[in-house]
Amino acid sequence: MRPGPDGAARPEAVVVGVDIGTTSTKAVAFAVGGEQLAASSAGYPLTEPHPGHAVQDPELILQAVLDTVRAVVEEVGAQRVAGLSFSAAMHSLLGLSPEGEPLTPLVTWADTRASVQAERLRASAGGLALHRRTGTPVHPMSPLPKLVWFHDQEPKLCERVAFWAGIKEFVLLRLCNALVTDHSVASATGLMNIHELAWDGEALALAGILPEQLPELVPTTHVLPGLTETGARATGLPASTPVVVGASDGPLANLGLGAVRPGVAACSIGTSGALRVVVDRPVVDPLGRVFCYALTPGRWVVGGAINNGGVVLGWAGDTLAPDLGEEPEEELLALAASVPAGSGGLLMLPYLLSERAPHWSSLPRGAYVGLTRAHRREHLVRAALEGVCQQLGLVLQSMRSAGLAVEQIRATGGFARSPLWRQLLADVLGTDISFASGHEGSGFGAALLGMQALGLIESVDVAADLVEVQSTVRPDPADAAVHASLQPVFEQLYEALVPTFTSLRRLGPSLPLERG
Repeated sequence: MRPGPDGAARPEAVVVGVDIGTTSTKAVAFAVGGEQLAASSAGYPLTEPHPGHAVQDPELILQAVLDTVRAVVEEVGAQRVAGLSFSAAMHSLLGLSPEGEPLTPLVTWADTRASVQAERLRASAGGLALHRRTGTPVHPMSPLPKLVWFHDQEPKLCERVAFWAGIKEFVLLRLCNALVTDHSVASATGLMNIHELAWDGEALALAGILPEQLPELVPTTHVLPGLTETGARATGLPASTPVVVGASDGPLANLGLGAVRPGVAACSIGTSGALRVVVDRPVVDPLGRVFCYALTPGRWVVGGAINNGGVVLGWAGDTLAPDLGEEPEEELLALAASVPAGSGGLLMLPYLLSERAPHWSSLPRGAYVGLTRAHRREHLVRAALEGVCQQLGLVLQSMRSAGLAVEQIRATGGFARSPLWRQLLADVLGTDISFASGHEGSGFGAALLGMQALGLIESVDVAADLVEVQSTVRPDPADAAVHASLQPVFEQLYEALVPTFTSLRRLGPSLPLERG
């Protein structure tokens, strides 16, 4: 408690970080010292009405934001809330009417319907230059190819769309009556020139849209003056409550892990995975293998995301070990631990959901290579886990090839519960992996960013000190040597199988999964 002007004790100010994720929103109230005071989460579905589509109802997500914020405010008290600050999943796209009403579902990063458009752009003469200017890989996840798809497939709908935005922009429009997008979210659209912090004219021409159809660009620390009357009632906050626009979830996860200093990378493995490091200026890989997204003025996050993380273990349980029951994770990990590093010469390309970094292609499929009669299911399970870590190893290699120093890695995600996963990641990456306690995730990063924007802390650099390292796993020298010898083989397999992937995609429509 701090004394007020009259000498009476005043409650510490708190900032509520709101993390709008792919399948749920979480609101968390943090004190300025980093203590978590209250939290609430609400889920919503991700639907696939057609092959390749992955969409959501933006109104359901908005309601989840309102419900979680209100629950947290009721717990900590509205008078303590110094402001809201937002994080959101990247790459979402939503068409709005002139009145701001949704004309399309929310198209998420997982939507792959723009694969053909992305490959056409990527293969064009200006494809790599587009990546270098925008920092966003040309991939169906990003809004640029999605917009090209809409103009190819839904031209009449496009004529009705007054504005194109993402989920955070929609939520802020409803809460604050302001259509703005921060540099972080914008840097993941493929539409913003990261060197000029302005919408890229060539990208907009390719997308078939005008600058006035996009939200106003603002820094991630931009503060909106308050809530609408409706927003205030729905959240239980005064209308004068400041709202910090915030950033995207990937860069904010670095803050949440305290990975903000040079050479300190953040690694996460949940359903998918990512590896990112903070730098002080835009860094673009000449070969287009890593992304570059904004974090705060003067800070950028460079790295790569992979589609296939924990989802691979889930697939292994469903497919290789249905006899182990509905939650076979522990038994699967025990099976994997029973065989040595390298899985007896069995490699798995874990591309069950296609892949992002460092190849950024919707083309690849999963593959086991090196299978012999001697291999058993424990080898198949371990090879799947090793494949996920090897893919992150390719991302790390690409980051270093782009001139980035990575001297320390902090990790988080569901995989961190498993000693085998932890050790395997350290062995494959060939470096120490630190695991943080306490504040994990983009919600804490959003709150820290909000504290800086509101003048409650001097800089988000405090994240490095607020986040405590709980444990560090060091590589086993013998196992690390095995994985190092296999990495070039793993890397070569992608290019070797591209013709096969291409043929399988062409034949795909004639090869249904089930009869009838």
